[in-house]
Amino acid sequence: MRGFTAFFFFGNYFYGFCAVALAIEASLQQGQPLNSFSFYAMLFVGTVLFYSYPYVRRVKGSSSNPRTTWYQKHYSLVRNTQVLYTVVLAIGSAVFLYRYGNRSMHLSWTNSFLVIVFPLVAALYYGLSIFPARLNLRHVGWLKPYLIGFTWAGAVTIYPVLLHSIAAGGEHHFDLVDLFLFIKNFLFVSLLCIMFDVKDYAADHSGAIKTYVVKYGLRKTIFGILTPLCAGGIAALVIFGVNRHFYVLRILVNVIPFALLLLAAWSLRRRRPLLYYYTVIDGLMLVKAICGSLAALFF
Repeated sequence: MRGFTAFFFFGNYFYGFCAVALAIEASLQQGQPLNSFSFYAMLFVGTVLFYSYPYVRRVKGSSSNPRTTWYQKHYSLVRNTQVLYTVVLAIGSAVFLYRYGNRSMHLSWTNSFLVIVFPLVAALYYGLSIFPARLNLRHVGWLKPYLIGFTWAGAVTIYPVLLHSIAAGGEHHFDLVDLFLFIKNFLFVSLLCIMFDVKDYAADHSGAIKTYVVKYGLRKTIFGILTPLCAGGIAALVIFGVNRHFYVLRILVNVIPFALLLLAAWSLRRRRPLLYYYTVIDGLMLVKAICGSLAALFF
């Protein structure tokens, strides 16, 4: 991977675009207005910051990992952009609080909790120096994919409608539809993370990080964990769609990403190049966002 391709994927900008696309999809499926451009810009910047954070340090010696090598070569660029994005995110948050801080003070306990819990989980994923080291949740192998899935689901499902309601002067009351969409995004991203751990098997094994692949092996992970969860996701989508009296075509379009997720999981029985994980595995987030948006708009 060279040039712009490496910058786009290793620099985590692809994740930023996926987050924006999933947030738009969730708002359309929830029947809510889209957010302002500034919200999506902050979501994009926050996603890039989150994924680039552990790599903003100098690492001596050579590495066989192309991603690590890219960060070693472009350390100054990544460090400077991280500082820039941190400033942008801080300014954006300050402007939001200045405009709508009074309204935020009148949120219900539930919505106040939702505002806090997702950034907190994201911070604890990498660990905070003010907490004991045992709260660095990234090293809990089996929990790692669900923490990321939980953070993503909150960022793209809960935050868009919650912050939009604050800006509009109201308060969003979450219902079963919101809960279902949150669980759907949580499950989808968590499954992608489990699949992505296949790529990191050697590093996780040597680091004693007990991911599903390290603990159970590749075959049991694919057929004992990924396959049943994908099948369960498809069944839940069909049942939900039927109960909501969706058109058959709308149900089928929403099922496509989970069906492709299942095929992608089976494809990992063979060794795949690094670019495959970024374009095919993580690319399913973009596929899901497109399918869900089209289904909500036209069916």
